[in-house]
Amino acid sequence: MDDYMSWIKLGFFLSVLFLLAAACSTSPKLESTEGKKVRLTMQVWGNPTEVKVYQRALDAFEKENPNIEVKLVPVPGDQYEQKLLTQLQGSREPDVFYSYEPTIARLIEAKQIQPLGEFLKSDASDVKAEDFPEGLWGPAKRDGEIYGVTPDSNLMVMYYNKKVFKEAGVKTPQEYDHEGKWNWDAFEEVTSKLKAAGKQGYMAENWWAHWYSWVWSNGGRIFDEQGKYVLDHNEKGKEAFRFMYDMVNRGNAIYLGSLPKGQGADAMFMSNQVGMLAAGRWLEPLFSQNKSLDFDYIYWPSNTGKNEFVAIPVAYVAVNKNSLHLQEAMKLAAFYVSVKGQEARLVEHSSYLTEGRDRGHGHGSALACDAQVPGLNSDITEAMDLMLLGKQDADATIEKLNQIISKAVK
Repeated sequence: MDDYMSWIKLGFFLSVLFLLAAACSTSPKLESTEGKKVRLTMQVWGNPTEVKVYQRALDAFEKENPNIEVKLVPVPGDQYEQKLLTQLQGSREPDVFYSYEPTIARLIEAKQIQPLGEFLKSDASDVKAEDFPEGLWGPAKRDGEIYGVTPDSNLMVMYYNKKVFKEAGVKTPQEYDHEGKWNWDAFEEVTSKLKAAGKQGYMAENWWAHWYSWVWSNGGRIFDEQGKYVLDHNEKGKEAFRFMYDMVNRGNAIYLGSLPKGQGADAMFMSNQVGMLAAGRWLEPLFSQNKSLDFDYIYWPSNTGKNEFVAIPVAYVAVNKNSLHLQEAMKLAAFYVSVKGQEARLVEHSSYLTEGRDRGHGHGSALACDAQVPGLNSDITEAMDLMLLGKQDADATIEKLNQIISKAVK
């Protein structure tokens, strides 16, 4: 693979941390830990392979801190946010937890998470705020206070199923790339040929990392570098929405939201039904375990003649402000995303910890600042769902977004 692909592969195995924080005038009553074993809970999402990776970091933390015991609590992804929001209504557990980007804005507003800016400056922290690039703070940093750092930053890439391409007699994205032609035209050509061969060309999904990656790959913008809404007059951005709509409308892509409940993109990819899908690092371990699956990945196809920014989905590790063991909980969060924690989790990829973070933007950064406004991401998702289901065209969707976003950010 070329040099550009190497940073994508490096970036696949990044880790970063999420710390939540919100200003609060009162503090929870803390239990004395002198002479006692401190027991913490850490709540996460993820498939079984990912959960094993999380546990390695906790094992390393307990080894370094024998007075602290951590229980890992995995929760299915489709139930995760609702369960977390319910738990944090006055509960002291979980002490430390993962959170999605839009969720953190709600938690900051609700003052349910512990500010960690000061702790990160202290000698007790295994990581410092300056260890992370500005573009990945997203909604976890507000008014100069740090509310979270990402434990996972995953450059969005295109996975492609080599067997599907070979059986259809279609040139792979990598072959197009070697010719300097991995662009929108090639993407449309490839998906058309896969469709003609009886396969699904591409799995379209409805969440922020997909929309922004397509818009940026055309040199377009929804928000500009100062976080100002510009899609209403940004022609390159509008063109990207029309491209997304056309790909589904013409059958080059199939929309995941139109499939029967329970039918997943990863399962269709592994069963050789679809040629390409887009995601970050999280699918690579699952795909690698499938010995019959022959796959690879490549950067997002560009329509500008150069490699553009891509979305970098991130998670956040947060601390419950009502934890009985705030100092220990903050120490765990900081360790988890430190070099030591990352080495424990990522093993052979620990040397890649700081590579690739400046190749894109996280949700809540200036170029994707809808995550800064509670509820806005959900409203955008609803409008996009109608477009991808074919219930409204791209131009009607753009007009709807103009109304939604202009009202929300004024």
